[in-house]
Amino acid sequence: MERLSRSTVDRLDPAARPAIRPGEVGTGILHLGLGAFHRAHQAVYTEDAIARGGGDWAIAAVAPRSRAVLEPLLEQDLLFSVLTLDGERVRPRVLGVHARAMHAASDPAAVEACLADPGIRVVTLTVTEKAYRAGSEVLGLLVRGLRARAASGAPLALVSCDNLPGNGHRLRALVTAELGESVAGFVSFPSTMVDRIVPASTEATFATAEASLGLIDRAAVAAEPFSQWVIEDDFPGGRPAWDLAGAILTGDVAPWERLKLRVLNGVHSALAYLGALAGAPTIDRALALPGMRAAMESLIRADIAPTLRPPEGLSVRRYGESVLERFSNPALRHRTLQVAMDGTQKLPQRLLGTIADRRAAGDMPRYATLVLAAWMRFVRGHADDGSPLPLDDPLADRLRAAPSLLELDAVFPPGFADDAELRDQLASWGRSLQRHGVVGTLEALR
Repeated sequence: MERLSRSTVDRLDPAARPAIRPGEVGTGILHLGLGAFHRAHQAVYTEDAIARGGGDWAIAAVAPRSRAVLEPLLEQDLLFSVLTLDGERVRPRVLGVHARAMHAASDPAAVEACLADPGIRVVTLTVTEKAYRAGSEVLGLLVRGLRARAASGAPLALVSCDNLPGNGHRLRALVTAELGESVAGFVSFPSTMVDRIVPASTEATFATAEASLGLIDRAAVAAEPFSQWVIEDDFPGGRPAWDLAGAILTGDVAPWERLKLRVLNGVHSALAYLGALAGAPTIDRALALPGMRAAMESLIRADIAPTLRPPEGLSVRRYGESVLERFSNPALRHRTLQVAMDGTQKLPQRLLGTIADRRAAGDMPRYATLVLAAWMRFVRGHADDGSPLPLDDPLADRLRAAPSLLELDAVFPPGFADDAELRDQLASWGRSLQRHGVVGTLEALR
């Protein structure tokens, strides 16, 4: 079977063909992080915006380190498919919004030249939470490129699309710590909230793409039907009309991101750790464990909802119900171990803030502490049946060596280690998980 390419794309069903082709539009956008989420999220919004008259834009994409995605994309003329999975239904579409692809590790100068180019007016990032620290490779690229750009002072928006609270503010703090406030004269840092479940691509993904397209696509990604992008509208050099593609442009992203981080991402992590301990390989299987859905509903209602002021017109409980329905989609096959990665970078935003707020209000968040106890058991490295669990985390060595995880100030807020009631609650959950496992612990809650 032939490969997806410019010469074969016209053989596709018209509904699956790209709205634009590589080279048909300008550039204007540099994206750092050529992973599955970007291709199933920002790339889709950008192509849809262009197709609806949203401007002459295209994306120059950068793979920071791995060439695993870059090579098939180059072999396919930068074309790839997004497979929307809804139960047993598969809806494929091919995108052609990328005009260029680069590898930062082997050619950082090319990336820095793009950052300095006045024709680049927007830089988006999906580089995961652990890249937002002093000394990271991504930050180094940005700093060197912005230094070169300062000569022209051409306006630019640096747009973080990673799951961090105040992601734009955090990126600004990192950049200005290196370059000073002078960058504020020509660079903005809009915050965003992004939402779409996009599992890592596997051989099953590529097989589904081949069956759906009739062509081989080694850069295919799968995703759920739901997608959302909330963007702080601060673009000094202009932007695509993403609102034409359904994005929400606003002056304040915070209520949206807090709702999503604590409900969707918090419950996602809860299912990952509890599910992995119980031997559930995927998120939908974890949610189907006896007592799990009721526990997640209680986590949302009793522990998370009291800490939130959702955007006007939204109900935390109804939002939580929609999240659980999305997680129950068996076609996604989102692996619990994938979601469990980098817990020390994710849990402060997804779970620990909820616990801290409930403790400050004088309450003990029963279900949130169960999730934290499950994470503590997970990092010790064994599931309920004794099988080993991998620990993929930048602080893995410290986690495995720490006599008391609550003492890790790189993870836990001040006061957690000194909270005797909290420690007692975590110890109680720990004993239950040790003696009865996840399923037995959940059964006792019913």
